[in-house]
Amino acid sequence: MAWLLIDNSNTRTKFALGDANGLLDWRGVIPTPEVSHETLNHLLEDVTYEATIICSVVPGKAAVLESWFSNRVPLHFLNHLSPLGMAIDYPNPPQIGADRLANAAGVMTRHRVPAIIIDFGTAVTFDVISAEPAYCGGVIAPGLGAMSGYLTRKTALLPEIELVEPPSAIGKSTVHAMQVGAVIGYRGLVREILAQICKELPGKPAIIATGGDAALIAKGLPEIHAIDSDITLDGLRQVAVRLFSSAGR
Repeated sequence: MAWLLIDNSNTRTKFALGDANGLLDWRGVIPTPEVSHETLNHLLEDVTYEATIICSVVPGKAAVLESWFSNRVPLHFLNHLSPLGMAIDYPNPPQIGADRLANAAGVMTRHRVPAIIIDFGTAVTFDVISAEPAYCGGVIAPGLGAMSGYLTRKTALLPEIELVEPPSAIGKSTVHAMQVGAVIGYRGLVREILAQICKELPGKPAIIATGGDAALIAKGLPEIHAIDSDITLDGLRQVAVRLFSSAGR
């Protein structure tokens, strides 16, 4: 029995297959603005699965996915009522993004709790899981691309830059100076947020990074214990086990 796992985020929509034992080899990606019945037909025409689980933070594309999968196979959109394997210690659970819940579900078996998951995407999110385990809340900040792109859009003379490790902390050109501000400065933001969370969270949490900019930023942050690019999809898989397989009943 294989399930189709879909992470519908702001920039890319990622697809994988998984079963009760783990993630399978097949993967697919569609840029989120391009998600349509046509692109779904092209990607999934030869893929076999028995149910689908989706975490989505893009309502318009969630509607497209729902209409395409309607009447094909059992379909579940991850939310705070899904069988996550943890409690929720949060005043308004419906406000929690589905991708954040998937990350939380993934961290428990792939790593340990307590945990802090940092997802470096269009926004950077910090999600905090207590030892109980329970989802406790977190932090949302602008993503690295948003912060660096703002300067280009709002100033007349600053260029677009490639987000790479700067050779030194003292910029020797405009581009170099902007890379220092973006990359080294962003690490400072992450480090300070982590320090404040750790003051409030009992225990010594596992700190896990994921998302497109995780490798670049984590390289200069020894506070981060691991980079896990599959944590979101595997969190979906673990919820699917509870939803769709006899082992989860």
